[in-house]
Amino acid sequence: MICDNSEQLKAAWQGILSVEGNDVRVLEEGKLRNELIDTLIFTALFSSQAETAAAARWLIRRAGAALEILAASIQPLYEAMGRREVSGFTVPAINIRGLTYFVAQAVLRAAMKERVGAVIFEIARSEIGYTGQRPAEYAAAITAAAIKLGYRGPLFLQGDHFQVIARRFQQDAAQEVKAVKDLIWEAIEAGFYNIDIDTSTLVDLSQPTVAEQQEANYRLAAELTTVIRDLEPAGLTVSVGGEIGEVGSKNSTVGELRAFMKGYLEELQKHDKNFRGISKISVQTGTTHGGVPLTDGTIAQVNLDFETLGTLSREARDAFGLAGAVQHGASTLPEEAFDKFPAVETAEIHLATGFQNIIFDSQHFPAALRERIYDDLRQAHGAEKKPGESDAQFIYKTRKQSFGVFKREMWHLPPATLQALGEELERQFTFLFRKLNMADTLEVANSYIKPQDVPVKAPPALPG
Repeated sequence: MICDNSEQLKAAWQGILSVEGNDVRVLEEGKLRNELIDTLIFTALFSSQAETAAAARWLIRRAGAALEILAASIQPLYEAMGRREVSGFTVPAINIRGLTYFVAQAVLRAAMKERVGAVIFEIARSEIGYTGQRPAEYAAAITAAAIKLGYRGPLFLQGDHFQVIARRFQQDAAQEVKAVKDLIWEAIEAGFYNIDIDTSTLVDLSQPTVAEQQEANYRLAAELTTVIRDLEPAGLTVSVGGEIGEVGSKNSTVGELRAFMKGYLEELQKHDKNFRGISKISVQTGTTHGGVPLTDGTIAQVNLDFETLGTLSREARDAFGLAGAVQHGASTLPEEAFDKFPAVETAEIHLATGFQNIIFDSQHFPAALRERIYDDLRQAHGAEKKPGESDAQFIYKTRKQSFGVFKREMWHLPPATLQALGEELERQFTFLFRKLNMADTLEVANSYIKPQDVPVKAPPALPG
């Protein structure tokens, strides 16, 4: 059921929730999980009335808080990793591009089963656009999934690649920086207490020294960090990530890491000596986002430089107290690669396209819908096809663009189809959690992470 006005929404929650000012009390958790939460999240996404959708998002967030499901920063755990108090695992950061409510349930089922202490749910600036998921919607879908499963504890929501686009920066630097600052504000308001700044697009390798090459990167990274510190809720430190090498470019070096951190920390001190800096650093070691498709649509083997990744991670910890290095573009790597990440002390890896592939390539995904999606891609994005590129390569590279266009249809797939897709995804999440040594880390994570309830004012349209 989708509620298209506030009175329908109020009727739906009667006897299950109690709205008390800016708070929600859960009267019937069983009915919330088994009945109401589906109505709330579908209303949050698909209501014809924007104010009703906003009210549904608020109800989800505050009902979650009432059940001790709280957006949280991973900062305390990463600080402990920087002090070498904890080690031996790599935190997965998962980008969910479509079917977010259902995919998040698969993530959380695997995490609860394996007693995983931390898994990050993230969405990049570019993904927000083509998947049609603003931060508040994404946060609502993740929280609703947690409520549905009876999960208790922190939810780590992360803005991934909050990126300054070099082309736009060159055309109008002030406007492009403002766009990123506005997105940071929107994300923090939605409960994203982990944000990865990506100004590595401004690295200028034509400059004569490494420090000069990194200068625009570290200056703007420091500026954006100060914006985050000004916006973060009182008593909460947002975990901020920096980046020294754009994914898909040349491999990062220790010299680049040192030059970035030296300049970044000096710039940050100019703003406020008490500001905390980044907690981790993203590097490039040989991957590309989504992998490189071959003519038959399969993915080329990647020669990831684990030695460099380990060296950078140790340097980040030992010299600067960071949690370590972050690896992007990892989900399409061969299965035998994943246990190497904790072995070289990688702090975090970002995973996206591999899960997208499971959805589209599953035998359970309706063949007729898949073909309609692919036909739409050929018409809408055909001009993007490069000379000599096969149809399989073109489809592989562009099918992520369909998540926004076909969002309603995908969310309304038959329950049996959604269940089958969820089971496939859950098996992959379980495999990754084990490979990354995240199983049985719940107690150690909880010893550092103490989520706080950040008050959120009820929307004006919420009926009393």
